[in-house]
Amino acid sequence: MPTKITTDIKATKKTVKKTTVKPKAVKKTTVKKVTKDPKKVVKPTVKKTKVDYIYAVGRRKQSVARVRYYIKGDGEIIINTKDYKTYFPYFEYQKIIEGPLKLVDKLGKGKVTVKVVGGGIKGQADSIKLGISRIILKIDEANRPLLRANKLLTRDPRVKERKKYGLKKARRAPQWAKR
Repeated sequence: MPTKITTDIKATKKTVKKTTVKPKAVKKTTVKKVTKDPKKVVKPTVKKTKVDYIYAVGRRKQSVARVRYYIKGDGEIIINTKDYKTYFPYFEYQKIIEGPLKLVDKLGKGKVTVKVVGGGIKGQADSIKLGISRIILKIDEANRPLLRANKLLTRDPRVKERKKYGLKKARRAPQWAKR
């Protein structure tokens, strides 16, 4: 963009005038498929692929897990492109993830892929657990009483409380001196 600098002698201040050059207008063209009849225009068809997985979202604190369950699979659980035993090296978190699948005897059947973001390790494990539980419910609605009895369908609403002004944290007040 070319700029012109002019000086004003009376005020002795420099003012900058910017002149913009507009580009030439570009025409947007769309390709249309023409048939023998010039009045009739055929739109291109979009191929729809059949979805071969069941999808659910699980949340806990700040973590969000997007879970897919492929019915045709060899029983592996993949979290963020890693095996769940390498992503969660502690047995406690592995047990949390396997819980809903063991409950309905689906462990080792099908393939579970998860994309999880946010939160800590425990929050991510709990969000994956909720996502898997919701998928099991979509597969067979008869599992609802069993899942409900083990508290696997309830989303834990507890989240971190916001910080208030005048305080150091959500409720922690600054130290108070008597004298």
